Amino acid sequence: MNTEFLLSEVRQQLLDGGMRGCMLVQDLGTGAEIGIEADIQLPAASLIKVPLALATLERIRRGELDGSTPIEVAPGRVTSPGPTGLTRFRHPARIAIDDLLYLSTSLSDSQAADALFALTPPARVAELLREFGLHGISVRHTMGELSDTPVERFNAGQVHLAHALAIDAGTDGRGHRVPQLDTTRANTGSARAYVALLQALWTPSAIDPSVADCVRRLMGANLLRHRLAPDFSSDASTWSSKTGTLLNLRHEVGVVEHADGQSFAIAVLTESFVPASTQPGAEALMAQAARALRDHLRQR
Repeated sequence: MNTEFLLSEVRQQLLDGGMRGCMLVQDLGTGAEIGIEADIQLPAASLIKVPLALATLERIRRGELDGSTPIEVAPGRVTSPGPTGLTRFRHPARIAIDDLLYLSTSLSDSQAADALFALTPPARVAELLREFGLHGISVRHTMGELSDTPVERFNAGQVHLAHALAIDAGTDGRGHRVPQLDTTRANTGSARAYVALLQALWTPSAIDPSVADCVRRLMGANLLRHRLAPDFSSDASTWSSKTGTLLNLRHEVGVVEHADGQSFAIAVLTESFVPASTQPGAEALMAQAARALRDHLRQR
């Protein structure tokens, strides 16, 4: 299929499904890539936990932190649907840094992530990304700031109002009345920036091989597999990834490694125009669009 025709078709399918997609697929062996609006910056949501894991593991490697050190973590006590792990705990817990990394990255536990951010603040995470030559990902705040959105201020029967606000309150310059969706204030990244991060983790780069291996294993253990995983997991492939979800944003970035040796870095960042929190059709459409782009590269 002609590349331009494919991209036009995928864009239309996403629009018909009520969303805008920013995505990039790259063959890690050849560098060939295909994408749609890959340079647009969007709020990163929980995708930022991958740079956080990278920075924490690098500091452990340098001897600035000890992975076995237990940390007292306050309970999140969150009762709204979605959050996992310590974020839902009712009582304090003592957990080693190494285990907080697992909870933060593989379970997307925001309370665990904030315990790590307390050790390595956002500015330090951003500094380490620059040291590795990685640009285009802004790290500005902790995960706690994501738990104070309009969703938490409405009852269960009014959640659609929070999503309507998320959809309608943006500006042409990608500012937003909801701070967590304002790209000048939020943690942000583009599909291209996240593919560059994945490339640095899966191929030789300025990142120490032992650190990259640890991040890859954490992403390989990701338990949230409802989005892109159904289209990229099989007996002949492995899918390692991280999801991100915030109001009308649904993201996933990851690497599919095939038994024949081919590997593809994939970043899919989307924003929905449908005021609903549960949209299984949108999740499936994200995967179908990403797979269509991967298949196009794989068949070259």
